[in-house]
Amino acid sequence: MNSQEIMQLALDMVGFDGIPADSAIQVPGKDMKRVLFGIDIGVPELLLAKELKVDGVIAHHPIGLNISPIYDKHIDQMASFGIPREVGEKAVAPIKEGTNLSFLSGNFDHVVSVARVLGLPLMNIHNPLDEVGRRVMDEAIKARRQAVEGTGAGEGAGQGRTFTVGDVVDALQGIPEFSRVPTRPQIMVGKAENPAGKVAVAHAAGTNGRYAVANAYYEHGVSTVVYIHVDAPGLAKLRAENKGNLVVAGHIVADAVGINPFIDLLREKGMEVITISGCGL
Repeated sequence: MNSQEIMQLALDMVGFDGIPADSAIQVPGKDMKRVLFGIDIGVPELLLAKELKVDGVIAHHPIGLNISPIYDKHIDQMASFGIPREVGEKAVAPIKEGTNLSFLSGNFDHVVSVARVLGLPLMNIHNPLDEVGRRVMDEAIKARRQAVEGTGAGEGAGQGRTFTVGDVVDALQGIPEFSRVPTRPQIMVGKAENPAGKVAVAHAAGTNGRYAVANAYYEHGVSTVVYIHVDAPGLAKLRAENKGNLVVAGHIVADAVGINPFIDLLREKGMEVITISGCGL
């Protein structure tokens, strides 16, 4: 497979028409039969790849990209819960600006230039695989809600109880990757016995929405937000206001939930995939 075919496989998994801003083929490759795949790839990992004599390297996290446009996916996700787009735009604007400033100050060519000198094909696939993971987590939570509330078909339907924040955590812990890592989903704001109400899995949009995105959800009828990680200042403000529940799933394990099905697909296509840096957990 060449690098474009690998990227297309990921896009097809989630029905994307084009490569999103946080994903790219930095150094194209052909006839890639053996690859190194890691969540974070830097110069040391490229040197390891050269030592392992692989045909190319796949990263999850972006390399040398200005990913600020990808945060607009938060706006789309919020809109699906009935939140006005202008509210979403205001919430993500500071995040986009901060990312743009970081890109302007950073060395976008550092890792990519090393890959070029080493003659190693390099690519990163971020949002498509995060979207896979978001859907898996969202579906797990919905299935757990049906089981708890008795809203599914079959015997016992309609004989359930209130779906709680603790049930959200249980749903996440039922996903296989969560049982194989040292981190556990944590309730950062709220209590396990709180009714979960509407639940938004705010993932696959670049990074977490910090205070502003969670607050917008709370102010528009969503009681529980699931982030995969959160910053300390934003968490402190959310706790102080205590408007809703916040569950933090864990960054690397949530990434793995989306990456692992893609690795399985590559292997089904006959590719040898060596996993490092959180992949394959």
